[in-house]
Amino acid sequence: MSKNLIIFCILTIIIVMPLPISAEDYQIIVSKSNKELALKKSNNIVKKYHIATGKGGQGTKRKRGDSKTPLGVYRISKLSKSKRFYYFIQLDYPNLIDAWYGFKNEIINGGDFKRIASAYKKREFPPQDTNLGGQIGIHGIGNTTKKKLAIHKELNWTDGCIALTNDDISDLIKFIKIGTTVVIKK
Repeated sequence: MSKNLIIFCILTIIIVMPLPISAEDYQIIVSKSNKELALKKSNNIVKKYHIATGKGGQGTKRKRGDSKTPLGVYRISKLSKSKRFYYFIQLDYPNLIDAWYGFKNEIINGGDFKRIASAYKKREFPPQDTNLGGQIGIHGIGNTTKKKLAIHKELNWTDGCIALTNDDISDLIKFIKIGTTVVIKK
């Protein structure tokens, strides 16, 4: 087995292996193909919300500007009000698997890979200025109009984030905190 494959397998185990979740902790599961965000507590789905995702299509995010929503396991790193989107829940994208893919496919260089890996090792927020992109999160739709609600209902319109209506994100933030796991699936 090649050294690169071994490293990739170790990174996959580290990222994908869930941390223990206490009975009080919630988890977010996003299904891009079903356009649904599910809020889970223990093994039970507590709530479901309709979402819109990246206008770049169903694949996973690979580089800055591709307008795709990443697939993988992330954590909430920041919760903040937003003038543009009403509320913004920042995810810790890119993770180590994103960085490894980017490095192996020459999207990022070794220095960028090391910066991302170092941030994860120190449990810090990953760099947002690499060719992998950044500023991925869950947000509202901002100033609500009938037109925006219609677009949100029918289309994937974001630049790679996950969008909910303002009412839905107001409800969601009651259950989550910094560190909440977000699993994004096809």
